[in-house]
Amino acid sequence: MRAIVYDAVGAAPRVAEVPEPICPPGGAVIDVRATGICRSDWHAWRGHDPVPLPHVPGHEFAGVVVSTGPTVKDFEIGDRVTAPFVNGCGACEFCAEGRAQICPDQTQPGFTHAGSFAERVVVRAADTNLVRLPDSVNFVQAASLGCRFATAFRALTGHGPVRDDAVIAVYGCGGVGLSAILIATALKMRVLAVDPSPAANSLAAALGAVIVHEINEEADIAIDAYGSAATAEASVRALRRGGRHVQVGLMLGADARAPLPWDLVVARELQVVGSHGMAAADYAPMLDLVARGRLDPGRLVGSEIPLEAAGVALTAMDSPIPAHAGMVVAVRPG
Repeated sequence: MRAIVYDAVGAAPRVAEVPEPICPPGGAVIDVRATGICRSDWHAWRGHDPVPLPHVPGHEFAGVVVSTGPTVKDFEIGDRVTAPFVNGCGACEFCAEGRAQICPDQTQPGFTHAGSFAERVVVRAADTNLVRLPDSVNFVQAASLGCRFATAFRALTGHGPVRDDAVIAVYGCGGVGLSAILIATALKMRVLAVDPSPAANSLAAALGAVIVHEINEEADIAIDAYGSAATAEASVRALRRGGRHVQVGLMLGADARAPLPWDLVVARELQVVGSHGMAAADYAPMLDLVARGRLDPGRLVGSEIPLEAAGVALTAMDSPIPAHAGMVVAVRPG
């Protein structure tokens, strides 16, 4: 089958013929119809997240089941599906509790094994990790859900109660940040957004955010969707008393040990939580909103490209401030 492959950290991705994936006993092989190009893929390509080499990236995908292992019970050939970017093992206590996103034996297509910049991709522990798509949700919409959108949905709704009139602060208007804005405005929250990119700010404003340069003690929930010492601290300082900081953006290098203003955390009784994707078990409420038309993740797709162009789109993320806003999705015809 055809796939996008890179042979070394930072090496130019290329279109190559690779072996067909082997279906695990409890897994499934998915014929990829759409796959997102995400900044997490870029992090792996640049060596910030170790992956086996040579490597096929890609972890946001949707498609059709073409084979299943003998122990799979809930899915069959022909099912239209997607999957979270974190795949639980299906056997541990966390998976049993529906918290596969923190499974200690998790796998991740596009990181621990070959990903979805290919004609087909493997999902392990299919009964735990596959998500059946409603007929009204198309493959491009579904591919845009798997990492950034689902992560933003849980970052907003999965860590405790949210007031109906909540003020949400979003730092970084890339895929996760824009997803958070779209979700929050659909849920009738007021959103303040901070980003250095004019293109990102334009799309954030079109989605309903108020673009600001600084936020002081206003937000009920503040989300660092970028991941840096500066944005994490600004996010905490943006919170009103009793507010919640949600760290979604990856903190890399020296930023992985960045300090926070703990005096404010204590004095204002702030919550500081990490958020790592969303388990397949939690997809139903999000998909229901999409199927009913209250949420349209397709609004976040800035461009659709053929699979062969996915490598070029990946390397274009070297620019710290992208020229274009919105997600890029590579599409394969059925």
